[in-house]
Amino acid sequence: MQILLEDPTTTCLSPSVYDMICKLGFEVRESRDINSIVTQNGEVCWKAITDCVIYTQSAQALDYQGSVRLLGPVCEVIHLHLSSLTKGQFEIQYVPWLQWTSSPELFAEIFDALESLQSPAISLSLMKLTACLERALGDVFLLIGKECPFLLRDLLASEELAQVFGLSVVLFNDGGVDGRNGATTEKLPSAKQAHLGTSTAHRSSRLGGWGRFPRFADCAILLLTQLETGLRHLFATINKCPQRLLTAESTALYTTFDEILAKHLNDGEINQLPLFLGEPAMEFLWDFLNHQQGPRVRDRLSHGEINLPEFPKGVTDQLLTFSTVLLLRFVEEELASVFKEKAAIQSLVHLAEGYSAHFHPMSLLRKQTFSSQVLSCEKSIRAWPLLPLPREAEEARLECSSEINACNSLIIKITHELYHHVPENHGVFTDLDNRPIEKWPRLLRELCGIRVPTLFCPRAVLEVLTVLQNIVRCCTHVSHQVVASWVRRHQQWAEKTLRSRQRQNFVRMSWSIKLLSPVLLLILLLIALELVNIPEVHGKKTDEYQQYLKFLKSILQYTENLEAHTSPEKNKWIETIRLTHTALLRMWTFSEKKQMLIHLAKKCTSTAVL
Repeated sequence: MQILLEDPTTTCLSPSVYDMICKLGFEVRESRDINSIVTQNGEVCWKAITDCVIYTQSAQALDYQGSVRLLGPVCEVIHLHLSSLTKGQFEIQYVPWLQWTSSPELFAEIFDALESLQSPAISLSLMKLTACLERALGDVFLLIGKECPFLLRDLLASEELAQVFGLSVVLFNDGGVDGRNGATTEKLPSAKQAHLGTSTAHRSSRLGGWGRFPRFADCAILLLTQLETGLRHLFATINKCPQRLLTAESTALYTTFDEILAKHLNDGEINQLPLFLGEPAMEFLWDFLNHQQGPRVRDRLSHGEINLPEFPKGVTDQLLTFSTVLLLRFVEEELASVFKEKAAIQSLVHLAEGYSAHFHPMSLLRKQTFSSQVLSCEKSIRAWPLLPLPREAEEARLECSSEINACNSLIIKITHELYHHVPENHGVFTDLDNRPIEKWPRLLRELCGIRVPTLFCPRAVLEVLTVLQNIVRCCTHVSHQVVASWVRRHQQWAEKTLRSRQRQNFVRMSWSIKLLSPVLLLILLLIALELVNIPEVHGKKTDEYQQYLKFLKSILQYTENLEAHTSPEKNKWIETIRLTHTALLRMWTFSEKKQMLIHLAKKCTSTAVL
């Protein structure tokens, strides 16, 4: 599907905000002396600024429009003054007063940009400057406050900054001149940019410093600006809500990435943008922009949370790659086909179309801990059959033979049931009565490698995943404890240093671990299969979900009890057999109810002969 966006829009600012940013104040013709605003040594005469701040007739709130109109001549004279300076003069006169921002050299860079005839350079400078000021103002807030507000508008409205700056920051709050949001879509008048970039920065104390900015961060800022504007346009077009194009409006809902990338619109209707972009593109956008554990480049750049000289080249490369591939969907077909014939572009398209989430909580748990834990645990358990059993072990088998036989029977039945739900082409053995343990690793590796959708994953899925992860953690600990205990006890057995009761317990241990080995592998198989089908959680009713969660927690309780009973302090091996029998009965009973996720998923039986 291809959409060609013909853009008749000349501005994305609402009329009132457009007038305030681009027109208001320029109609006032008043001659102001720069010396009444800034002294020769760079100090700001704040009374000249605050005299322009007026209130509404009721005196209940600031008159933003009236104040901005009066500030017009102030902005104009500041702009003319800065334009008359050389870079050296600017650095001598003003940079010493900008140490508190931690990046005084940024202001010298922006001074150069003010002379540029390229509008992107000016917009880029304004976005970098506002991010720097937000970070610096947050540092000032923390000098007397405790928890810094996340949003700039809340930070500017705080009593803490009012104590330090007085009225000097309020005009840049909601209802005032929103230069940062305006900069993402508009070419702002340079005079107001000059005022926005200097008026707040002069009055404060000193803090630290940054290094020279590389171009990777600049490239990412400009890419994100265009990407956000383009996606907002697409969002408004495809959802037929042109009014949502408006930005930088304090009285109307601002269309942010959160809403653009959401599953539903605010009225509950399905957001058509994800359906149009497709899952890989949405996964990329969520990874880079929204997931808390991801880079969140838009938030961190705009809020000054990133040290620009250290901005990673790889992030910029990936943003550029994604933007290029996305752009090809909106150009004329003839032009797109020319680009797609190039090998490099074909490679980029292939990478983009195969993208899967890296920073979704489920992806992180699965890739960084879950899958590695499953396979690590399996490898540890696989070493158990190699452990030499004492000759007296056969005598111990008679002590609990009925329960051991019952457990083995349940293991076969449950394994047979689970194997019917192994995804197609992943069947690795056919004789379920004789399960070759050497083939289990391959099956688990393949199941852990199956891609699981994460887009718009409900919270219930993460809750289930957390329980599954805790089960694997316990299984892993049990496996390590068993191996450590066996090696220690077997050496003592060989050296004949065990007392009578210890010898009896060691013999019981030998049969217990022979049973625990297939049981723990069975649990790993169950977990791997449930993980493959974990998106089915959202299909459960509330009571069904609670029953399912209760079942998983019972398995977790079993593994936690195993963890305790196999510890060196307890060594209760007969009890582990009884616990195992109870747990297997519970697993089989729940399996018969057909309430596992494997039962809810579309039937995908392996073609292997059972």
